[in-house]
Amino acid sequence: MLTEEEKWKAALECDASYDGRFYYGVKTTGIFCRPSCKSKSPKRENVEFFDTAEQACESGLRPCKRCRPDLLEFYPQRENAEKIKDVYDLYFSDHDRLREELSKLGLSRNRILQLFQNQYEKTPAEYLNALRVASAKKLLADTSDNILPIALQSGFESLSAFYTQFRRVTGLSPNEYRESLTGKKTD
Repeated sequence: MLTEEEKWKAALECDASYDGRFYYGVKTTGIFCRPSCKSKSPKRENVEFFDTAEQACESGLRPCKRCRPDLLEFYPQRENAEKIKDVYDLYFSDHDRLREELSKLGLSRNRILQLFQNQYEKTPAEYLNALRVASAKKLLADTSDNILPIALQSGFESLSAFYTQFRRVTGLSPNEYRESLTGKKTD
């Protein structure tokens, strides 16, 4: 059992190892937090400790919007990265719609890059190119369409970018890839 002083020290140090073991409420704000919350440290005389989030709610406090002590797990960076990935997965081939949907997330371009790279260990450009190449591979296998429409339909803005990325990912040109599937030379 933790003493109040141990709890107070953990709250002051924003020690995440105590999350779930107790919660602290601030009487003057009417808010309760996890020990790891990075909000401004309250005055000790205004702090009350609780064993559960339910106890804090029952005493009339509301959950902090920063650390979300009412949720079992709260990983805003991961959640934002997943939203970004969902947008990429849906709109990789439509540049205008992609930009529009990303802007709805309310994150800067740099923040999107940082969150995505931290979560998926690749840049958004690498991920988008992989999606576009995968789409092109499917179209090359399933249709007899010419290369240019396939490149554009897959989200590439130029034929040279398509050829460069396709070769980088597959080691083959689009024609060589198609030939490897059919066993026939294409002209």
